[in-house]
Order: sequence, then C-alpha cells, then structure tokens
Amino acid sequence: MLGEDTVVHLQTGFPESLDASIENFADHSPTVFAATQSAEEFFVSRPFLTIIIPAYNEAKRLPDSLTRIATYLRSQNFTTEILVVENRSTDETSAVVRDFARTVAASDPFTLELLHSAPGKGAAVKTGMLVGKGDYLFICDADLSMPIEEVEKFLPPQQEKNGFDVAIASREIAGAVRYNEPFYRHLMGRVFNHVVQKLIMPGIEDTQCGFKMFTREAAAQVFPHQTIDGWGFDPEILYISRIRGLHLVEVPINWYYMAESRVNPILDTINMVREVLRIRVNGLRGIYEQVPKTKE
Repeated sequence: MLGEDTVVHLQTGFPESLDASIENFADHSPTVFAATQSAEEFFVSRPFLTIIIPAYNEAKRLPDSLTRIATYLRSQNFTTEILVVENRSTDETSAVVRDFARTVAASDPFTLELLHSAPGKGAAVKTGMLVGKGDYLFICDADLSMPIEEVEKFLPPQQEKNGFDVAIASREIAGAVRYNEPFYRHLMGRVFNHVVQKLIMPGIEDTQCGFKMFTREAAAQVFPHQTIDGWGFDPEILYISRIRGLHLVEVPINWYYMAESRVNPILDTINMVREVLRIRVNGLRGIYEQVPKTKE
C-alpha cells in the first residue's frame, strides 16, 4: 500500500512526464498509473469536465468551496473529476480534502482526488492539467470568487463546441461585474494588465483572473511548455496559447473580491512583471516552440 507522500511517475499521454503524489478518493484508496501505461488506457472513461483547484494553505476556505462545488455538480447531467492540487501547504489543507472525500458517494457524478505539486500556484495548475482526464479542463481558484455556477458560461452550449480552445474569465469586458474590490487593487491590476498587453498579450483585458477553461487538445499543446511556477504562469500559458494559434475568448463573469486573497499587491506585482519580461525573452528565444524535455 502506498503511503501519503509516495511519489509516483506518471505517463499522462502528454509530451512531458510528471512527478506527483496522487490519492484517488473515488473508492478511498490510492491509485497509481504506471509509467508504461498507454494514453488510451489512461483516459478510459474520461469525464466531461476536470476542475483543477490549486490549494496553498486553504484549510479554512476549502470546506465551503468544496461543498458548493459538490452541490452544484450533483444537479448536473455530466461527469466531473475534481483535482485539488496542494502545493507545500503548512496547514491542514490535505486533511480537509481527505475528510471531505468521505462525503463523496459512489453514485455522485464526480470524483475527488488530492494531488501534491512543487511550490507555486503555476506548478499546482500544471500538475493538475497534465493529470486531468476531462474533455474540458477548468482552472478554479479555491476561494470561488467566481460562483461555480458560472462555469456553464465556459462550456457548450454557451460556448459553441469547436468554437474556442481557451476561454478566459474576464472582470473587465462588457457584461462583467466586480463586487467589493478596493480601488487600489483594481488600479494595480489595470497597471499590470497594461504592462502585459504592451509586452506579450495585446487585446486581452484580464489575464490574471483565476478561472480559465482549456479544451483537452489545447491543454496538451500548452502545459508541457509552461516554465513558470509562480503567479506569472497566467500570462505565460495565454502567450503559449496564442503563439500556437489557439482560439482565445474572454468570458464576462460576476467576480467577488475576497479579503483573504493570497496575492501581495506590491511584492507579487513586482515579481509578476519580472516574469512577464521572462516570458518575452523566452518567446524571442523560441523556447515555447521547442519540444519539451522529458524528465529522466
């Protein structure tokens, strides 16, 4: 029997291998996919939707968020896997997910898995994207600052099938509404977006909102090339999507400011600007066109 911190080598069918610890709570027992397993075997009975929740010290917020997600999914007619990707938390995040998993019934239209990644939100998202099996893969902030019911805006029929590759939640375009956000936070976000648009992503009004949908095919093209593990991963994955010719759409959402945001508005903004410059340099050097190296 594998222990909680066992590291398993996964072959996910993407061009890059991945090291991660996985606990599958569909039957409350660990599941390991062998490195020799084929992509066809790995994706048997894949779900319609994968929800990826990066989680660093989210023990307080996850119980409510997972309850809201589970309640919503139980009313839907499609299957979903929820991947909570813990990334070196120092609180009881993992225990909270295990406890919640005991409430998931075999009859539920969703499964819940706990994964562990390297530090950084970007690392957590990449881990989930490379492991996820859904036809559509959704990045979802743990605070649910966008109500989970709005995920329907990112799926057929509201988004026409084959009509998009990447759907980006936007707090800026027509139809979007922000609630309770301090003026200084909004201002800093707009300044950062101006930098992003000037350097790498012209025309995208909101790269940093923590809710994004990728088709399975788009995720396979983008995430093996991701290099940034920190907050700057958002503009990087969108930049990779664009240079690979994927169709990006922005989706207006209702967004609620959460006072316990993990973002430090000054230090993280400085770091993200540095990472945007790194993306620009990587793009000029052709890094994102290269075949990703496979881990030995």
